[in-house]
Amino acid sequence: MRTSRISRDTSRSLAVSRTQRTLRQTRTATNATTRDAREGVTKPGDEAGANNIAASDSELSSVPADSGSDGEAQREYKKRKRGQDTPIIIKQERQETLIAAAVSPKKEDTVKKARRTPAKVKAGAGSVKVEPPTDWEEMYALTREMRNENIAPVDTMGCESLADRNRTPRDQRFQTLIALMLSSQTKDTVTAVAMRGMQDRMPGGFHLESILALEPTALNAFINKVGFHNLKTKYIKQTAEILRDRWDSDIPDTIAGLTSLPGVGPKMAYLTLSAAWGRDEGIGVDVHVHRITNLWGWHKTQQPEQTRAALESWLPKDRWHDINNLLVGFGQTICLPVGRKCGSCKLADRGLCPSAVVAQSTKSTRIKKEEVAVKVEALDGESIVEAKSLVSVVGEVKAEDVEGTMPDMEDIGKEPRRRMPRKRQ
Repeated sequence: MRTSRISRDTSRSLAVSRTQRTLRQTRTATNATTRDAREGVTKPGDEAGANNIAASDSELSSVPADSGSDGEAQREYKKRKRGQDTPIIIKQERQETLIAAAVSPKKEDTVKKARRTPAKVKAGAGSVKVEPPTDWEEMYALTREMRNENIAPVDTMGCESLADRNRTPRDQRFQTLIALMLSSQTKDTVTAVAMRGMQDRMPGGFHLESILALEPTALNAFINKVGFHNLKTKYIKQTAEILRDRWDSDIPDTIAGLTSLPGVGPKMAYLTLSAAWGRDEGIGVDVHVHRITNLWGWHKTQQPEQTRAALESWLPKDRWHDINNLLVGFGQTICLPVGRKCGSCKLADRGLCPSAVVAQSTKSTRIKKEEVAVKVEALDGESIVEAKSLVSVVGEVKAEDVEGTMPDMEDIGKEPRRRMPRKRQ
């Protein structure tokens, strides 16, 4: 009994190993064997393999007889009776036509920027002559026109107009000097408020003697809104003492004397000499004059003093006083330090400013014309329904501005939808 059981287990193990070896054959060999079996062809040496496959197939699950080689069931088609739902086949044919600049306005000739030629220095026989930049007179005249059309803060709150005209000439000159000292790194509106406060509330009035009698903390309280008010408080107190001791309680009438005062530089000295004494011995160059003249290409300088020397070498002297007020106001209204309004500048419109940045007002717009043909076909006949639609590509032209547009397919037969205008924030 024990021997017969062992022999049966051994024979089963061998049969299983043969079956697994047979199942590992490739798909190509299996297909070839199946094809040969159908054709009734048996190759030598394949009888044993066929017997093994038959034995293994008996142990595996049987495959349905109606299944094909790919395992897909055959479909049966039945004839549809008349009267049932007719199948609808929809075909879409799309034809796209691109129309360039269909509704956009005609392009205008772009104004080319001027290539500004800076001032040139020519050396002659024993003399040096500086030629002014090209078209500078036209630029100056156009800038004056724009200044007359736009009132700037410097026109009403500039340092030249802040002195109290009811005071003596000496007190007016002193107030003009103090106003220019306060205006450094400060807006004209803030400087005007500080000056008006001292004129209205300073004990004894706003003059040299009242500044000398005032405590530094009290003076600082008057000007605490201006930039660097602590340092300016110290400079004003020191200047008042110097004027009392060295200049007979009046302000100096020379550039050297004015620049010797604490906190007074060349720009402030030339402006004070022009506004207080009526003498134009130089050009007061502030950040606006320095920045705008470089943008115009009149010169290429790095410091305001270099700009002043360059301008004084060719600009007529009768415009030395006017150019500061002209360009300061122009820089406050149109040619701003941040966000220049080149679109409103006449210099940019005529191509005189090489640094103008003007956005293109007219651009070519592409409109896509989409034609859709829908065909509905039935078994008993053919009926065609056609519809066309014009769709504009998102661009410079708004959809509501395109005339003659056709509605969408799902909107045919409905009332046209009204577009609500966007609210501007």
